[in-house]
Amino acid sequence: MPNTVVRVAEVVEEAPGIRALRLVRADGLPFDPHPAGAHVDVTGPTGILRQYSLCGRPDDTSSLLIAVKREPDSRGGSEALHTVAENDKLEIGETRNLLSLAPDADRHVLVAGGIGVTPLLSLAYQLHADGAEFELHYFASSRESAAFVSLLEERAEFRDRVLLYFGVPRGEQPAVLAEVASGLSSSGHVYTCGPEGFMEQVAGVFAPVVGESQLHVEHFTAAEVDTSGDQAFTVELDTGEVFEIPADRSILSVLTDNGIEVFKSCEEGICGSCVSGVLEGTPEHRDQCLSASDKASGDQMALCVSRARSEKLVIELY
Repeated sequence: MPNTVVRVAEVVEEAPGIRALRLVRADGLPFDPHPAGAHVDVTGPTGILRQYSLCGRPDDTSSLLIAVKREPDSRGGSEALHTVAENDKLEIGETRNLLSLAPDADRHVLVAGGIGVTPLLSLAYQLHADGAEFELHYFASSRESAAFVSLLEERAEFRDRVLLYFGVPRGEQPAVLAEVASGLSSSGHVYTCGPEGFMEQVAGVFAPVVGESQLHVEHFTAAEVDTSGDQAFTVELDTGEVFEIPADRSILSVLTDNGIEVFKSCEEGICGSCVSGVLEGTPEHRDQCLSASDKASGDQMALCVSRARSEKLVIELY
């Protein structure tokens, strides 16, 4: 699908190093509604493509809202978006969703660390619209460094459902989280986004209570993987084409080099663009986009980073 040209309608400095960009279609048409928890590919003024969570109301078709944190050690994507001004043009792809709300939960607990609040905001909007039971726990190093605090405190959708924690040391956070977890039943679902160490603590507290399949995680960075023991394997497409995947190449790169069109974006196992079906064989999951239950089912995989535990995989490109 071709990208959509959008115009920056508003720029708000949410916190030091964090700015919110409100985007409207350049052609004046409305957007399609997007599911809560969705993210979108954004191509900035330097041509660098990055993924950003949508943090506005999912039913708002007039605009899309993203928040960009300047990352000094990034490859330039966030720096570029910190130079755009109102009325500048950008390009976006179609929205994709990897952080869906569970329809059967008796209670939803959203746990954010720093800029990780962005995808959870749209979940909170949707849960409020659905009349669901939820609460949002937001950890940040200080009030001044936290984005969207005024919105969370002032809007009716949030102010009675939000608990803010400023300056809580990392070592003290598990005790705070354990108190939250004590009020959950086995039918509760937990959603978290933030720094990797923070999310590991959230998982350590909540997974024993609700189970790993009911803990939903949104990652911003790729996981470190030991590739020293990687072996070659065979991939067959459902069309009958067969390809050998060397130990030092990804499925995605081999298919792309052979003229097979596969939708891709981050190529780090985060965005989910290249997730495809597995018809035969056993994948070795190395991505940060599929849920624990998705990985356990073994019927899909991210072609950019994941490999095979079996000698051969038969896959279906989505």
